[in-house]
Amino acid sequence: MFAPRRLVEALAAEGVAYVILGGIALTMHGSTRATFDLDLCYDRERENLRRLARALTPFHPRLRDFPPELPFFFDEATLRSGLNFTLRSDAGDVDLLGAVPGLGGYAEALAASQQELLYTTTVRILTLDGLERCKRAAGRAKDLLDLETIAALRAEASDHDR
Repeated sequence: MFAPRRLVEALAAEGVAYVILGGIALTMHGSTRATFDLDLCYDRERENLRRLARALTPFHPRLRDFPPELPFFFDEATLRSGLNFTLRSDAGDVDLLGAVPGLGGYAEALAASQQELLYTTTVRILTLDGLERCKRAAGRAKDLLDLETIAALRAEASDHDR
């Protein structure tokens, strides 16, 4: 079951520094595309890795698309040793990105983000410009469709401004 609210509230409770990207950010800008994972670009500073591990550990994160018997320990050391993680958890799929194609790391994601209210939590999400850069760099079929959505959202916003 995908429960992004539980994830966002846990991240907020621990004070994790991150930016939401992907489908949820696009939806917050007005897209109707359904998404079933939470994509985050996270700050790789040591204390933030500790907070991130504390926030997600209760959801029993494990590597997605790997055999369940494969040993995996989700903690600060694991986060420090890797960069990007695709995880399955008790609250749904989570993609943790230390580096985002077309954008860079957390500092660049933060610079390309805006503050929004999600559920009861203030979060940072990528702007349409930031999302466009990521989608262009990824270039998958769904990303190309998302580029069309971004163009439509911009057109709709400019119509409202007139």
